[in-house]
Amino acid sequence: MENSVIREMSGEELEERLAEERLKLAKIKMNHAVSPIENPQELKHARRLIARLMTERTSRSKVVS
Repeated sequence: MENSVIREMSGEELEERLAEERLKLAKIKMNHAVSPIENPQELKHARRLIARLMTERTSRSKVVS
């Protein structure tokens, strides 16, 4: 997901997507612990997407404050 798409999301959409991605990352980690996943880069991409979402959330909260 590109940063421009993230910036266009509303606050609610951002929070929902962040929660979804955190659950997805937890599932990927669990699956990887049980048996190695085909593409370990999925972990990296999931973590980075969560970081992008959190960065956008933080930058919005600083603007409002």
